[in-house]
Amino acid sequence: MLSWGQRVTIINKATELFERMDGAPYQFITQHTDSDLERFLDFKHRTFQPDDTLYFIDFFRRMYSEYDTMQDAFVGEGMIDVKSALQRFHHYFFDSPNALQRTRKHVSTPARKSSCKRLNMFLRWMVRRDDRGVDFGLWDRIDPAMLMIPLDVHVFNVSRQVGLLTRDKTDWMAVEELTEQLRSFDPSDPVKYDYALFTMGLEKRQAIF
Repeated sequence: MLSWGQRVTIINKATELFERMDGAPYQFITQHTDSDLERFLDFKHRTFQPDDTLYFIDFFRRMYSEYDTMQDAFVGEGMIDVKSALQRFHHYFFDSPNALQRTRKHVSTPARKSSCKRLNMFLRWMVRRDDRGVDFGLWDRIDPAMLMIPLDVHVFNVSRQVGLLTRDKTDWMAVEELTEQLRSFDPSDPVKYDYALFTMGLEKRQAIF
């Protein structure tokens, strides 16, 4: 959720957040006291404000009191597809009397036609397994064939230029269209092409400058 802006800033803010959790985020989430939360009252990252941080902590504490892992919470009793799972998880995330309206913008959902770029990237990391340590493959209850492409501006632009994408908006419908095209190349692992599309877009942008 913090992954927007410059990479150095993202890494620094994530490191700061973990340090405020004493370097042990899971233990902090499940064992903190109310007084421990005071250390987050000045934590900010762009539009991510202290109230958002406190609600995220509240959610994860609730989640880990109900489920052993985040994968269990995301998959539930079973998955039909990623779109349905993302919509269900969004509803679960904000199913609390403590839910803040302002925090909703930080957790995307296909129900609002969002491309859900960061969530799809997170799922790619957790579900896919490769031999280079880029994707961790820690989740084993989701088939990589079900994954949807993380649609950032580089992937979007290159996909339109090479004729893989006709839609002119970076929304969920574009994600579905592009992922379906990529499945025609490899039905078992469509999002592996994310690397090539992103790199082509990044190199072209750097060449311009």
